[in-house]
Amino acid sequence: MRVLRWLLVALIGAMLPGAVAAETYPSRPIKLVVPFPPGGPNDIIARVVAHYTIGICSAGAIAISASLVEKVPYDSTKDLTAITLVATVPELLVVPAGLNVNSFAELVAMVNAKPGQLNFASTGPGSMPHLAGELLKINGKLNIVHVPYRGAAPAVNDLLGGQVQMMFADIPVLLPHVQAGKLKALAIASKARAPSLPDVRTLGELGLANVDAENWYGMIGPAKMPADIVAKLNAVTLEALKSPDVVQKLSTQGANLIGDKPEQFAAFIKTEIAKWAKVVEASGAKQQQQ
Repeated sequence: MRVLRWLLVALIGAMLPGAVAAETYPSRPIKLVVPFPPGGPNDIIARVVAHYTIGICSAGAIAISASLVEKVPYDSTKDLTAITLVATVPELLVVPAGLNVNSFAELVAMVNAKPGQLNFASTGPGSMPHLAGELLKINGKLNIVHVPYRGAAPAVNDLLGGQVQMMFADIPVLLPHVQAGKLKALAIASKARAPSLPDVRTLGELGLANVDAENWYGMIGPAKMPADIVAKLNAVTLEALKSPDVVQKLSTQGANLIGDKPEQFAAFIKTEIAKWAKVVEASGAKQQQQ
């Protein structure tokens, strides 16, 4: 996913020693851990060395896993230090171009006419696309069947081929196919429309305000980081997020840049853990710890 690639290039550049040479910290290169596989949300190779380790986290790893995985080896609120919420990316609902629906209302009508016969793809059990679909099922009272895949690529491939009838995913994953006319964008699961798809209405506008599913990415560090270092990393990240190049590239892909204070991000994480725990319970999704 190009969103994190552009973002991390900017942040890494801003955090290198030369960018803050006059400061006490960092005195060595920062190790930026990106816990995503190649070809997934990000393909930046983790930078090596430094006393402190900084990571890019996502909603799945920090908020959803708390209730999804049976034995999580860490506590997101105690074992990590929140630095800043970098960006949010709304989930986009799409259908294949060959499906005979052209609006969300028509999709609902088709589902109601064929209960239990239409499938929605996801990138795996408990993923944001899965839980967005579960929110749609619950709030829209729709009888649709979840089909989990091992990642975005195979899910999108089957969606394009018509093997599944709908899917939620981060906007950047689906946008090229929407622009190419291979997928139809029916709705966005966020409070506001996306600048990259201004004509696509939110599910709130369509009567389902509770179907609010945004993936998000933030900067985190290990527990008990010194407050002055947290503040410095926060300031440097926020400065990087003001770069016109970063703003332009991320905004056109559907990302909303945030850049908040550490205490705001920490409170946000707690809210997200509670929010998604309810959806995970309702969906019955569970994963064994690998």
